[in-house]
Amino acid sequence: MTNSRAEETCVRKKRPATLIHDRHTKYTKKFRETVEAAGMKPNPLPKASPNLNGRCERFIETIKLECLNEFIVFGKKHLDYLTVEFASYYNTKRSHMERDHLPPIREAPEEVETISIDQIEVRRYVGGLSKSFERKVA
Repeated sequence: MTNSRAEETCVRKKRPATLIHDRHTKYTKKFRETVEAAGMKPNPLPKASPNLNGRCERFIETIKLECLNEFIVFGKKHLDYLTVEFASYYNTKRSHMERDHLPPIREAPEEVETISIDQIEVRRYVGGLSKSFERKVA
């Protein structure tokens, strides 16, 4: 991360608070200082923790397959928009097999109610790439 990249990150509307990275030698002390100067906390993964690195890599693969491969990216601003939109969708709307097909930031409903088709609204996320079927607001 160069100083110009750190400056770009500082002016973003939604800045990351933490930068998670492995223990590769490219993440030097100067790199960590630059990240801290940009207002983020560097968080190296613990030694000998291949499962944690795999989770990061799995999310990267998911965002590539489900989002970025579907668009022609027209610059850094567009890429930032797509990644922020997809991360928001991923964390609040997308179902996950590991969590009984519920998004990560959501609890299972106590009771499931049957509704008619005219009470359902189709919402589009990430430029229409993903769709969600939700109850219409009264």
